[in-house]
Amino acid sequence: MMNTLISVDELLALQASGTRPVLLDCGFELTDPAAGERAYAAGHLPGALYAHLELELSGPKVDREGVFRGRHPLPSRDDFAAAAGRWGIAPGTPVVAYDAQGGSYGARAWWLLRWLGHDEVWVLDGGLQAWQAAGGALTATPGVATDAGPYPARPASMPTIEAPALLGLLGRMRLLDARAGERFRGEIEPIDPTPGHIPGARSRPFKDNLAADGRFKSRDVLRAEWAPLVSGQAPDNVAQMCGSGVTAAHNVLAMAHAGLGDSVLYPGSWSEWCSDPARPVAHGA
Repeated sequence: MMNTLISVDELLALQASGTRPVLLDCGFELTDPAAGERAYAAGHLPGALYAHLELELSGPKVDREGVFRGRHPLPSRDDFAAAAGRWGIAPGTPVVAYDAQGGSYGARAWWLLRWLGHDEVWVLDGGLQAWQAAGGALTATPGVATDAGPYPARPASMPTIEAPALLGLLGRMRLLDARAGERFRGEIEPIDPTPGHIPGARSRPFKDNLAADGRFKSRDVLRAEWAPLVSGQAPDNVAQMCGSGVTAAHNVLAMAHAGLGDSVLYPGSWSEWCSDPARPVAHGA
């Protein structure tokens, strides 16, 4: 099984084998940051722990030099290693992340754990809805973790790029934007102060990775859709972005699941890029 997606049946088989994966409920709503916690309290997969996008899966919006780094910058490796340890994650621990939003937040946890050097992590395909559709029960009882201590330091295994480097590579690096098409084109911008996109970027809304039932499209379909987007580029020359670096991880996951390798994440994404008026902005398709 690739370390990308896991089906409900595969999760049940893993649990039946005696293995107890750490389950991370990553549900979140950008317009209501407390909604994910409320949904978790109302019902979640038995044993699941709640992973909060803004408290555990992101770092401070402003760095020590007072520079805005986007709406959801990466946490420091030390901070996220401590969070992983509190969830009971140690090297070799299987982890399954999920949400009720098409995997958009579960993919963030998946990416961060891969970045930390942890390979035994998957996103539950179809998330909470797929679990319930298969007859899986929900519980309101909070999950309990056994603190494993900070995750040991390992080399970062998922590539990233920062704004200055990306600026210097515009036109030479393939850049894909996971936001909805109307936001990419600059027709609307409900969150960030400036509409538009980075010049040379191509639109690939993360929802295009999903079938009508909320599960990811098959590996063959994803490969057929993604291959023309990357046009034979090496994965380390393909950068993924979105509004704040969160749903971009969904595109990283889809491309990896398609067998096209681990692409590069631009963590600051549009929210960071457009905060500097000196950076170029494009509109339209």
